[in-house]
Amino acid sequence: MKLANLILILAGTTTALMAGIFFAFSCSVNLGLGRLSDAVYLAAFQSINRAIQNPVFLLCFLGAPVLLPLSVWLQYHQPLSVRFWFLLAATLVYVVGAFGVTIFGNIPLNNQLDSFPLLSASAEEMTRQRAQFEGPWNRLNTIRTLSSALAVALLTIAYLNPDEQ
Repeated sequence: MKLANLILILAGTTTALMAGIFFAFSCSVNLGLGRLSDAVYLAAFQSINRAIQNPVFLLCFLGAPVLLPLSVWLQYHQPLSVRFWFLLAATLVYVVGAFGVTIFGNIPLNNQLDSFPLLSASAEEMTRQRAQFEGPWNRLNTIRTLSSALAVALLTIAYLNPDEQ
């Protein structure tokens, strides 16, 4: 197997796994958490945010934005192929809409929530903290869910268009 194809498979796998995580949050985790009281919601989300920082998650989270551009680079040759253009589109969509949104949107919200003193907070402070976190975090997660799903679709099209060289 050519190195370019192996990298393409790994890029697609890590991107698809991340799309699945974001989708699972959108269609189940966030819906379930949304039914909880403020104190339980905040405690649960703090726990999730801490638990997700593990080697398996980080391998995919950091793998996709490294492997996607590498795939594009490995497909770069003249004349530019259809595969190259779909891989470039998938990379841009994912890096900006999923990885970038996570880095510049969700993670700062997670850090803000993590520093919230849940044990000493009043009910009003918990309600305010949840309002500042839940809506923005869910909206950003929707963006990264749609972006990563689109990136997977573009990767699939790239797979279906063989390299012309």
